[in-house]
Amino acid sequence: MEKLMTRNDDFEIRRKHLKNLTDEELKQRFWKLADEVVEPLIKLAKTYTSPAIERSVLLRMGFSSIEAKAIVDKVIDFGLISKGAGHVVYKAANLNAISIREAGLKLIEGEFWEDILSSFGVKK
Repeated sequence: MEKLMTRNDDFEIRRKHLKNLTDEELKQRFWKLADEVVEPLIKLAKTYTSPAIERSVLLRMGFSSIEAKAIVDKVIDFGLISKGAGHVVYKAANLNAISIREAGLKLIEGEFWEDILSSFGVKK
């Protein structure tokens, strides 16, 4: 025979602090709490990356996995991982008026790094 669990209904106790709020006040409270919950996730997304994430970005930019790994390795070697590998490639393309693909391949070959470091205000 299945044993049924009973739940103590404490809804009235738990809602006391909300009982006198209007619909608009409840809505504002909901969004305030939702923002508080999501804020750490947004901060984490803005401040954290990994080689795997950066390779994934480069794959979506049209580079092969081997090319993406080589670019990410160079970006790490030059201490620019926090800038984002895709951003580094994009900046190299803009600084040299070439395609993104061409810029990535040149970065793999060791070109443009002086300009990239300078553009990010990094001293070698």
